[in-house]
Amino acid sequence: MASAADPAADQNPRDAEPRKPTNEVEAEAEVAEEEYEEDDYEEEDEEDEQLDGPAASAAEQEKIRAVFQRLSSEQVGIRVHDVVIKGNSKTRDELIEAEVLDLLRAAPTVQDLLRAASVATARLRQLDVFDAVKITLDAGPPELPGTTNVVIEVVEAANPVTGTAGVYSKPEARSWSLEGSLKFKNLFGYGDIWDASGAYGWDQTTEVGVGVSLPRFKSIPTPLMAWASLSSQDWLKFSSYKERLLGLSFGLLSTVNHDLSYNLTWRMLTDPSRAASTSIRRQLGHNLLSALKYTYKIDERDSYLRPTKGYAFQSSSQVGGLWDSKGLKFFRQEFDVRGAVPLGFFNSALNVGLGAGVILPLAKGFMNSSSPVPDRFYLGGHSSPVCSLSGLSSLLGFRTRGIGPTESRRLIPSESDGDSSAAPGRDYLGGDLAVSAFADLSFDLPLKLFRDAGIHGHAFLTAGNLVKLSEGEYKKFSFPEFRSTFRSTAGVGIILPTKLFRVEAASSVALPALPPVAAWCRSVIHSGRKAEGPKRKPNHNKRSRKAGNGDRSRTICLAVPQRDDEENHIDHA
Repeated sequence: MASAADPAADQNPRDAEPRKPTNEVEAEAEVAEEEYEEDDYEEEDEEDEQLDGPAASAAEQEKIRAVFQRLSSEQVGIRVHDVVIKGNSKTRDELIEAEVLDLLRAAPTVQDLLRAASVATARLRQLDVFDAVKITLDAGPPELPGTTNVVIEVVEAANPVTGTAGVYSKPEARSWSLEGSLKFKNLFGYGDIWDASGAYGWDQTTEVGVGVSLPRFKSIPTPLMAWASLSSQDWLKFSSYKERLLGLSFGLLSTVNHDLSYNLTWRMLTDPSRAASTSIRRQLGHNLLSALKYTYKIDERDSYLRPTKGYAFQSSSQVGGLWDSKGLKFFRQEFDVRGAVPLGFFNSALNVGLGAGVILPLAKGFMNSSSPVPDRFYLGGHSSPVCSLSGLSSLLGFRTRGIGPTESRRLIPSESDGDSSAAPGRDYLGGDLAVSAFADLSFDLPLKLFRDAGIHGHAFLTAGNLVKLSEGEYKKFSFPEFRSTFRSTAGVGIILPTKLFRVEAASSVALPALPPVAAWCRSVIHSGRKAEGPKRKPNHNKRSRKAGNGDRSRTICLAVPQRDDEENHIDHA
């Protein structure tokens, strides 16, 4: 390289000193190898400086092309020599190192290091204390070939205090709530987030809570969380009780797929109306709930607001009554499975889901004991089950807690009306066994304006049912009857997605429940001959028509749809 540069150096009048011959440079290299390498690097830099304009740009592009070609054709080994952190004036170095250091140093090749740098960037952003995170790979020391220095540049949050506030409506409860939260980020440099929130709902819910979360605490590799809350929920319209909670919650384990928490709650149930049903009155009062909850979650869907492909699964297990609390010893298990399949036209996709849950008392003679009313399963409401992955609760088209067993409230005579009193109504009791399913078809609307804004339509079908098993009711349980009493709805709607939530306008109709006589009609159809059904009084709402063809007979059953208020009733003497 030096010999090629000598003629140019002799012709260049800007050179103050003549260059040394190549043989002298080689002789000096035997004595001082480091000086030779430095001179060689300087000569290469001088050659690069002589290339300007299109030639320099073409040479740079050729180098980049060669690097990418080598990375795509073979694994290039590399070793991380040092990790340099910049921009963290408040955040401690050990927090950032604990999040990414082991991940970066474990990469054996350049390709693995690039993937590790992408994961490390995501981890640091998830701490929610940085406005920007940038990771670059720099060349290592010249005396250590095959090494690199990883430079992590962070920009800490300009405003460590953030807050949100809003007014939210719940159409199924016909109520409004005012909610707000305030966060203090990274007060002590450990990535700690202090959170205070409050909610006030007219005739529904009031809640105040404070908590703190730590992504790392000394040698503990999992995030820690502590939360204290005071809340009040009004269920008088649906189940004739008000619930007041004073609790502490501790997050013991939190990873991508696993979550373990412990909850200690003082719970009080009251009935200001004094009209609660017998089952509700038995559980009024206060008790201490000590529960351990474990959740396993996988979500591989491509979107939370409008999934078009992927799958999701969640399993939640809760053991209540770790302390000796009367009536609050129970085991609760939920499963939730979701799947999305693209159909290939109009950006349409089919989402399907299936959920199931069971709660069992753990007291002595548990099958004859009662499960806690607030911890039972309830179905109903107007929340879409497509977005959420939080267990059994939603069943479009039915009012809140509008499915399952009910019980008549206590009749309180009115003094003004004398002996005439209005119907007392019924309390929704929830269920110990619940199953729900849905199918949702989403599609683009024909107008380009709607497609650009993300506004799309969907058609859905939901079904679900729940039943009581505790207090000896399991003896009356029958799978055919449970299947025949499923409630279902069908409807269509238009969805307007936003960055935080989605707004939906939908219309649905409740499908009629399968009447008990239908089971007898199906047996006639499958048998192909006339069967003797049970003797019953004539019913003008249901009629049967027979049409024969040879030896085979066919029975057609027509039924009037069941009204929404015809639920499964449980009456007590």
